[in-house]
Amino acid sequence: MPYASNDGVELRYETAGPDDAPAVAFVEGLGYGTWMWRRQRPAVAESYRTVIWDNRGTGESDEPEGPYTTEGMAGDLAAVLDDAGIDRVHLVGASLGGMIALQYALDYDGAASLSLLCTSPGGEEAPPMPEETRARVFDVPDDLDRAEAIRYRMRPAFTEDFWEEHPDVIDRIVDWRLETDPSDRAYEWQAAAATGFDATDRLGEVDVPALVLHGTDDRVVPVENGRLLADGLPDARLETVAGGSHLFFIERDELVNERLLSFLDDV
Repeated sequence: MPYASNDGVELRYETAGPDDAPAVAFVEGLGYGTWMWRRQRPAVAESYRTVIWDNRGTGESDEPEGPYTTEGMAGDLAAVLDDAGIDRVHLVGASLGGMIALQYALDYDGAASLSLLCTSPGGEEAPPMPEETRARVFDVPDDLDRAEAIRYRMRPAFTEDFWEEHPDVIDRIVDWRLETDPSDRAYEWQAAAATGFDATDRLGEVDVPALVLHGTDDRVVPVENGRLLADGLPDARLETVAGGSHLFFIERDELVNERLLSFLDDV
């Protein structure tokens, strides 16, 4: 797999899809690897050139000293796109990945559109992660092994029904995460990028079309964040998924793929 470099940080990435087609880059969330796009990327790669990469501190990319910032991680995105020879790109980001995509659109000229899933604009008006969820994400019991800790931290991101009815999917995700998850310190450094993000005063500067997708039952980034984001962006449409969790694009992948492709085909 190729690597790009941003100020000495080596970033593993890969591409798929027609080389001469418009480019779509997927940006993963806090602590997650490129596995999180396994249900979207194949559908998009039929018509678009797709790009995925390991965020700094994740997978096979370097783990530089932190804490990290969305500005620095947007610079990583810019380095990957430059190395891949892409100067115009549709960005699809979820959670922290949506913040990175939005930061890229603010700081660079290459964004053609934004698809922001379960994303917050940050700032004082944005509803924070509920305390019950925060406790599970950041206060993992010390007596759990690594796989158990991943399950403990991840459970609020799914609906209870999906968690109980699809143990095979959960097991597979845990296996992927055992291979790609950041170290504890890199996780904290990525979390610092998310908590330090605040684009509220700059949303009006975004001059590309945006699709804001959010699950109404998101227990990690409450849906009001999506509404604030859509209200602040000049050219955005908000689409909610009734009963959708934080990882609604995994649980409701066919619906999300339909809405995402419809948006990409229209812009």
